[in-house]
Amino acid sequence: MPDSTAGEGRGQRAVQSIEVGGRLLLALGAGRESMALKDLAAAAGLSPARAHPYLVSYGKLGLVEQDPDSGRYGLGPAALQIGLTCLHQLEPVRIATPVAERLAESTGYAVAVALWGNFGPTIVRMIEARQPLLVAMRAGTVMSVLGTATGRAFAAVLPTERISHAMAGALGDEPLRARRLGKAEVEALRQAREDVRRHGVVRSQGRPIPSVNAFSAPALDHAGAPALVITALGHQDQFPVEWDSEPARRVRVAAAEVSHRLGWNPSRS
Repeated sequence: MPDSTAGEGRGQRAVQSIEVGGRLLLALGAGRESMALKDLAAAAGLSPARAHPYLVSYGKLGLVEQDPDSGRYGLGPAALQIGLTCLHQLEPVRIATPVAERLAESTGYAVAVALWGNFGPTIVRMIEARQPLLVAMRAGTVMSVLGTATGRAFAAVLPTERISHAMAGALGDEPLRARRLGKAEVEALRQAREDVRRHGVVRSQGRPIPSVNAFSAPALDHAGAPALVITALGHQDQFPVEWDSEPARRVRVAAAEVSHRLGWNPSRS
């Protein structure tokens, strides 16, 4: 029978019918709007006749709603509650740490994870390079907003007003007025945004740390806000800075993995 319980990886047992029905929920979750039965079934790889009983059951649980006028299906209040609970349980640093550790292990580069703190970009996790790298970056280090790759990765996806406030002083100071950015700072901010838009990363080449290159990329949460930044650093002799280089690709992939785990869907941007 197609919907019987089946074995699944590492000797664990899985219920095939739940996996089949789950494809309908995933299809609804990936869409921007409610869907007709025919389109929803096609997106889940099912026939309408096979999809319909699943939707009836999900409707009873509140996971799916059907519009009484159009007959189209959308996610229901129970699905919303599950999603909200998941968001509350997400801890960006906990999610990013194993990704950063794998990046460091597979490349040998130093890898840093930074959050946007009260004073701006702040290192919260630092994984040392396989070969000694003389960098004064430790947990708690506050990075320059526009003078470092880490800071520019944040700046590329934050509103200009927040950048101006950060450059005016401690973000916890009140009252605090945003400082007007100078011409060079405006250009640096524009370039950072262009780099992230075109390449998914920003880079530093021998600055602010001599002989050390870096790539940084923002990881976005479900709302498209920067949750954190992942940075890889290496000595210039072993760390190419071309946009299509291996370090750039690895950092992009790492940030994209964290963004995905945090609920970011770029197709909705």
